Amino acid sequence: MITKVKYSEEQLVEMLKESNRQAFSVLYDNYSRALLGVIRKNIADEEISEDVLQDAFIKIWNNRLMYDASKGRLYTWMLNIARNTSIDYLRSKQNKMDEKIQRNDNNVHESNLSNNVETNIDGIGIKAIVGSLKDEQKILIDLAYYKGYTQDEIAQRLNIPLGTVKTRMRAAIMVLRKLI
Repeated sequence: MITKVKYSEEQLVEMLKESNRQAFSVLYDNYSRALLGVIRKNIADEEISEDVLQDAFIKIWNNRLMYDASKGRLYTWMLNIARNTSIDYLRSKQNKMDEKIQRNDNNVHESNLSNNVETNIDGIGIKAIVGSLKDEQKILIDLAYYKGYTQDEIAQRLNIPLGTVKTRMRAAIMVLRKLI
């Protein structure tokens, strides 16, 4: 039977600062489930969450000398690293690419549905209503809702400030609401 050795937080921190790998194992064993729970709040995919957890523990190990007990508890510090790592993943290029691939896969499987939706849109006159918008608003609606661009991508594509895209988009949606 293996007996687990218990360490106080201060002992654990001291051992980590001495680059003690056993302390890191204890840290992982004691906190990984809690940190994974925090990560899973941001990232639903289990496999990706576990990868992000590993990245978080790498950051914890690499930054262990920067931990300052006077600013907060060890768990809180690790929790912030895990949460920030999950947010970093969500903002990353890899995640955006995964989302685009996922959306394209769904589009392939739902191609018949989209044809029906297109027909229904024509049937209720949405295209005609969108056609009545100013040209600058029409372009934004077309890129955002028919072609799936984000506002950031629209700003880059049209070479206009993001704030302008948001303002014009908001104005176009308000006009569409009145017309519909």
